Amino acid sequence: MTASQPPEEIRVSPDRQTLILVQPGGTRDELSAEMLRVMSPSAEVQGHSPEQRKTIGGKRDVRITDVRPIGRYAVRIVFDDRHDSGIYSWSYLAELARDAAQRWQTYLDELAAKGLRRDP
Repeated sequence: MTASQPPEEIRVSPDRQTLILVQPGGTRDELSAEMLRVMSPSAEVQGHSPEQRKTIGGKRDVRITDVRPIGRYAVRIVFDDRHDSGIYSWSYLAELARDAAQRWQTYLDELAAKGLRRDP
């Protein structure tokens, strides 16, 4: 997936815990709702500078309730905790899929350092 190329298919798993992206050529990426929520590109999570970025805990059980297209470049993901302000560009979703293990470990390390938990 490139910055301007949308996936061929976007769907949510039956349990609403995974976003599934089928790329041109058939490659399949799966991103957990928890990861998408805590790494939301929204100002609420990312802030307006790196120093303002928030570490969000307690989202292990979050679910995706809706995925809405934003033009030809992104989707808005709505979560059952009412968060819906993140606009997930194709390039950001590709970055998350490509760097999932590293980003997730960094997130877990931040949680531990701040005394936060994944459980609500």
